[in-house]
Amino acid sequence: MRTVAILQARMGSTRLPGKVLADLAGQTVIGRTIERTRASGAVDEVVIATTESPYDDAVVREAERLGCAHFRGSEEDVLARYLGAARQFRAEVVVRIACDCPLLDPKLTGVVIERLGQADYASNAIRRTFPIGVDVEALTRQTLERVAQIAVAPREREHVTLYIAEHSNEFRCVSVESDIDLSAHRWTIDTPEDLALVKAIYEHFSPRAVFSMQEVLSLLDGRPDLVQLNAHIRQHQA
Repeated sequence: MRTVAILQARMGSTRLPGKVLADLAGQTVIGRTIERTRASGAVDEVVIATTESPYDDAVVREAERLGCAHFRGSEEDVLARYLGAARQFRAEVVVRIACDCPLLDPKLTGVVIERLGQADYASNAIRRTFPIGVDVEALTRQTLERVAQIAVAPREREHVTLYIAEHSNEFRCVSVESDIDLSAHRWTIDTPEDLALVKAIYEHFSPRAVFSMQEVLSLLDGRPDLVQLNAHIRQHQA
């Protein structure tokens, strides 16, 4: 099965515009996310899916600099953008990752993809037990095509897998969960405080580009001051 990781990225952000090009120990957020996705060893290709807005020309330039394929589509209809990328790059399995999650764990990414098996959809965020920011979703191309046909509400088009989440009884879903509840950790980048935390983590491990989720947890166990950098930030809801 040809497995394609599609990483959504754009320059616009309500709380932190341009975050995907922010520097993390000498590499952009996009670059770090690509590195860690490829390190999973579970995908055949990584594609950056951005918008047709001229503002996102910068995202395309960065993808080209990094030697990564890209696809441009609707800014509002992210579901259509994903489907267009999946079709163009002949994906049989689509792995959905956000480019503001540069602490994605390669091993966990591989586990989610493996757990998809014969199901329609697998994710480690159906019931959150992992840190916010290591989210991975895997679904078959057939499932993506099906969702694109039946999801019509604007919020269902903006959030690619929202229809699956709200109609899970219609799909064969696999929830990948941690034995220990780690959901209090916030490792995504959506605010300046989030960026400060992730920068500090990358600077600690530099020059290493890829380190595990367990290594980050061990670091933070001994550095409560880092955890406090973004402890007050609340996650946006779909």
